[in-house]
Amino acid sequence: MFFIISFIISLFLLDNNKNWVELFNGNNLDGWEIKITGYKLGKNYRNTFKVKDGAITVSYEDYKKFGGRFGHIFYTKNEFQNYVLSLDYKFSGEHLKGAPGWSIKNSGVMLHSQNPYTMLKNQEFPVSAEAQLLGGIGSGDRTTGNICTPGIDVDINNIKAENHCINSKSMTYDDKWVNIKIIVYSDSLIHHVVESDTVLTYSNLRVGGEFIPKNYQSRVGESLKKGYISLQSEGHPVAFRNIKIRQIF
Repeated sequence: MFFIISFIISLFLLDNNKNWVELFNGNNLDGWEIKITGYKLGKNYRNTFKVKDGAITVSYEDYKKFGGRFGHIFYTKNEFQNYVLSLDYKFSGEHLKGAPGWSIKNSGVMLHSQNPYTMLKNQEFPVSAEAQLLGGIGSGDRTTGNICTPGIDVDINNIKAENHCINSKSMTYDDKWVNIKIIVYSDSLIHHVVESDTVLTYSNLRVGGEFIPKNYQSRVGESLKKGYISLQSEGHPVAFRNIKIRQIF
């Protein structure tokens, strides 16, 4: 019954243009904090994250090689629990030398992220639910709006997901602006909506799985009810714009 009610509410939320709050002002990174693997919070190594043409842009112009420098930029003014998040993203340019092969046209939106101030210096990913964003690579299907689970477990169709990443049912998108909306009901239920198509639903977010940092080991099994929102840098240039949120209740 909850799934049915949430689906009906979700349809209303997607059609309602009121009460959106912009998380990114289009001009600077006020309200956002950067954490890159191997560096302290706040160190924007070689200007990985910058503002260009009204978008938060992941840039590797000043890099020679990737060197395992996974990055996340966190919106730190608020934690969020029940909400709709909407943004546009677009891949461009070339994959950075030395970045993992799987990171070609690969980024993500981290939901219910751990507080960035608690991330370890060499930690690669925050404990979070990742709405994985992928771009087409010229041949074959490559879905976007997938779910990856750094430091957490989720259920799909009420069954624990066994794989770290689970594909959605989206179509493949090439290098164009793509809109994704994510509807979050605390730890209970999350919908991924790509270009108005609901492509994935999962539930029961809790600490567990792979990539659990040392300071989260004692929290395995704990429900992940709320957290921060962050955007990824994984080795391929990508831009994010029109980042806005509407709290549900």
